[in-house]
Amino acid sequence: MKISQACLDQIFINARTANGFLDKPVPQELLQEVYDLAKWGATSMNTQPTRYVFLNSTESRARLIPALSPGNVDKTRTAPVTVIVATDTQFYEHMPTVWHNPGAKEMFEGNAALASGTATRNGTLGGAYFMIAARALGLDCGPMSGVDLAKVNAEFFADGRLQANFLINLGYGDDSKLFKRNPRLSFEQACSVL
Repeated sequence: MKISQACLDQIFINARTANGFLDKPVPQELLQEVYDLAKWGATSMNTQPTRYVFLNSTESRARLIPALSPGNVDKTRTAPVTVIVATDTQFYEHMPTVWHNPGAKEMFEGNAALASGTATRNGTLGGAYFMIAARALGLDCGPMSGVDLAKVNAEFFADGRLQANFLINLGYGDDSKLFKRNPRLSFEQACSVL
């Protein structure tokens, strides 16, 4: 069953990348609701390697500032929440719980290239599902890759198990700070049917 046009508009068509936010907090209960919706997104073999670190305080976001490109500093300082979307490099430890066939943990443990590729692809998917869930629940997202991920990893994930993938500023967007909408590629430009 197709969802309503209003839902499609909210999640995709009218949704914009937030470049500034209203001074309105995002309660922790809503962050949990976003996660509890996003977790249902499909990942290969149900690997679920994405981890989310919520920087809710001025102090926690201050630790992130040295890693940001200059254009991302002010909007991150004023965002109610910044999410570090990270990948668990040892996601396979959970495979006996999340996958129905035995041997998956050992398969990933014994093949570093397979584990790394699976974590990267599916960890990015998890971040995308998170943004869709956040939009569905009324939040605005400002995804960012203008960041020195090595600095983020050193500051927040010193043991190396988690690896930062990208950031999302999260809250209620300030429409006065939106950029003009950029065009999208057409079906003919982006797609092939064989």
